[in-house]
Amino acid sequence: MTRKSIPISLLAFHIAAMPAVAQETGSVLIQNATVLTITNGTLDHTDVLVENGKITGIGFNLSAPNGVEVIDASGQYLMPGIVDAHSHIALSSINESSSPVTAEVTMEDVVNPYHLGIYRALAGGVTTSHTMHGSANVIGGQNETIKHRWGSKNPDDLRFAGAPRTIKFALGENPTRVHGNRGSGDSQPALRPSSRMGVEAVLRDAFTNAQRYMEDWDAYEVDRRRNRNAVPPKYNGRLEVIADIIRGDIIVHCHSYRADEILMLLDVLEDFGVTKITFQHANEGFKVAPELAAYGAGASVFADWWTYKFEVYYSTAYNAAILVKNGVVTSINSDSGELNRHLFHEAAKTQRYGGLTDDEALSLITINPAMQLGIDERVGSIEVGKDGDLVLFSEHPLSVYTIPLKTFVDGVKYFDRDEDPDDVRLSVSPSADLDTYMEEEIDIHHNDRVRSFKEIFQER
Repeated sequence: MTRKSIPISLLAFHIAAMPAVAQETGSVLIQNATVLTITNGTLDHTDVLVENGKITGIGFNLSAPNGVEVIDASGQYLMPGIVDAHSHIALSSINESSSPVTAEVTMEDVVNPYHLGIYRALAGGVTTSHTMHGSANVIGGQNETIKHRWGSKNPDDLRFAGAPRTIKFALGENPTRVHGNRGSGDSQPALRPSSRMGVEAVLRDAFTNAQRYMEDWDAYEVDRRRNRNAVPPKYNGRLEVIADIIRGDIIVHCHSYRADEILMLLDVLEDFGVTKITFQHANEGFKVAPELAAYGAGASVFADWWTYKFEVYYSTAYNAAILVKNGVVTSINSDSGELNRHLFHEAAKTQRYGGLTDDEALSLITINPAMQLGIDERVGSIEVGKDGDLVLFSEHPLSVYTIPLKTFVDGVKYFDRDEDPDDVRLSVSPSADLDTYMEEEIDIHHNDRVRSFKEIFQER
């Protein structure tokens, strides 16, 4: 049986009511660049042609069709648009913490196209973000993958059309701190974990209930073929989503730090036949890298963040390199509206801590996160047929001296350093309005850390 998360009748109404969204595309010819394709090596003095949002040519002496802008990128470096696998920009809220399981909520309902974090990201060469639910829940809400089409007035214009569905899980002290001391009151009761073993119990309980829900609907489908008066099971939006995880229609992205909890979730997922999983943060991923690789799990990590709370005291800046060398599809993310402007610098740290090659380091912010999000057929490398999501740098992207110059999404130039007046750059600087910036970017697992930074800043 294959069913969607919305009943057929409601789905038909929803689709009929939705306005048609035509995404803007553009055309551009970038000439004489050093092209970092990521998947097919580095090409010197090479042209890249984008037509109507798609890369149509990579080579030498390409001609621009009539009316197409030509950019001379001599001495500059062209790479795929950066993909941030863990972000909270462009969201008007993050955590639905009313229950340890809130799979029915979705971040697409709270996308804010006016959020200045989109522009800041473009200024750092980021063209795609995986905007995630927070980590207050064992099973949180569904995430939304967006393209940074700055200036859009409709949230739907930011949506990465065709991107697979994803959902946020969380292990450790975040869900236990949020739910451990609460009473009931949930309309769909669930365990309220106050311990790490309680988190596992919540997971198993949720998956077991979803399995039974699927069985009830399977039985109904059989019954209704011979009995037109058959009564369907009660619809449950929460269990529908978890059932879709079991079916393989939704990719799990799980907030995690400790190696023992990473192994625990692998055991749970294996018991219920769930194979699509990327561990977010995974600070102790290096301890269980072979196990992650054997399972086919991904890891999306910080370059060198740790010790901001007790459960992340044990970590290393070699984490990403160790994971890569063990065959784990690994990315480096920001989890920050400020850090995502510097992901190319974060990737470069893996050359100091682990000796990754240029292509390996850049893969951490391009093709690897695209693979984790299921969008690697569209973005993450410079190849004919892929989307025209590109960023032009003054120097090699892994150089400490490099500056992002121009950023394109679907062939449309959304950031140009040369055409961007200083007052605009200042207006989107986080330090221009520290209070607003802090309020927008706080996530539940960074509260203490961000507050202390703010206090220090104000003292200065």
